[in-house]
Amino acid sequence: MKTTRKLSLLPPYLFAELERAKAEVMKQGKEVIDLGVGDPDLPPPSGLLEALKKALENPEYHCYPPYNGTAEFRRAVADYYRETFGVKLDPEKEILGLIGSKEGIAHLPFALLDEGDLVLVTDPGYPPYSSSVIMAGGKLQPVALKEENRFLPDLQAIPEEICQKAALFFLNYPNNPTGQAADLEFLTELVGWAKKHDIILAYDNAYADIVLEGKPLSILQVEGAKEIAIEFMSLSKPFNITGWRLAFAAGNPEILEALLKFKKIVDSGAFCALQEAGVYALTREKSFPEQMREIYRKRKAILVEDLTPLGWEFYPTNATFYLWGKVPRGRKSFEYCREVLLKTGVLITPGIGFGAEGEGYFRISLTCPDKDLQKAVAKIKENM
Repeated sequence: MKTTRKLSLLPPYLFAELERAKAEVMKQGKEVIDLGVGDPDLPPPSGLLEALKKALENPEYHCYPPYNGTAEFRRAVADYYRETFGVKLDPEKEILGLIGSKEGIAHLPFALLDEGDLVLVTDPGYPPYSSSVIMAGGKLQPVALKEENRFLPDLQAIPEEICQKAALFFLNYPNNPTGQAADLEFLTELVGWAKKHDIILAYDNAYADIVLEGKPLSILQVEGAKEIAIEFMSLSKPFNITGWRLAFAAGNPEILEALLKFKKIVDSGAFCALQEAGVYALTREKSFPEQMREIYRKRKAILVEDLTPLGWEFYPTNATFYLWGKVPRGRKSFEYCREVLLKTGVLITPGIGFGAEGEGYFRISLTCPDKDLQKAVAKIKENM
């Protein structure tokens, strides 16, 4: 069957081989403990579930929702920004409801790019940034995230000719996969640099509420950020509702309007009952994300304490529910992660899956029950 040329340009799904290896291990009757996927294992707050059940009974919610999100949801988002970041947003113009942040990220290039436009993407980085740019006909320019620079992009190292051509920059802090958080000093530098070069910032802040040290930050806290930036945020991670697909973008009204114009072609907005439940989450479950952060702090401490003596070296992350570890010298990340899986039954993610600069690293997700984490440690101690 013929498919589009753009589809053929997408990078291969590296994890398919890991999935085959996982199936091979399970076929042998061995248990596999999956520390690869960043999908919260704990349930949402009970009050949030009740709020959704109640919303489902509203007959008005079973019709098409507003394309840009319900007014109540957008007001709740505005209140969240004011209380959390001290940022004032206009719910009518500066907030757009999304069917998960991944949806907005994937659609943004179609709204902003012409064929051949240059887009900066962090490497390592969340794969949909690059994939969406390819499908929209854009041209990719990776920006390396180096350990010696705390996995922050060295903006001054980006050649001036690249800066002059770039239309858009996708980046993500707190960062998946490295777990690094950005500070306000870097965000201020980033906004000034983007304004100087007239580059739109697509700032993925999906892990804002999973900051294990310090306070969450928004790029919109920086003066002038609304002139060139939109920020993607999700309810998935802080409230354990990844399957619900509820998120929003905030910031520059013109960029949001362009994204909304494209979205009207491909979707009809998030289910109103979900948005009402989202209002409940943002207004009535404000303490829940801290409960989750405390759980992730404890899980992180256990894994680092137990695995470091085995020679596993981790970058000192301060955010997200990921650990970013170093592959033993001389080994390739995919090869090493496959060996760990076959020997121990523990699945971890090779850094190469997030870009060329991810080579030499692996990612461990903390979204796994404590008993399984302890079992994974025991298996690694016994077999590696």
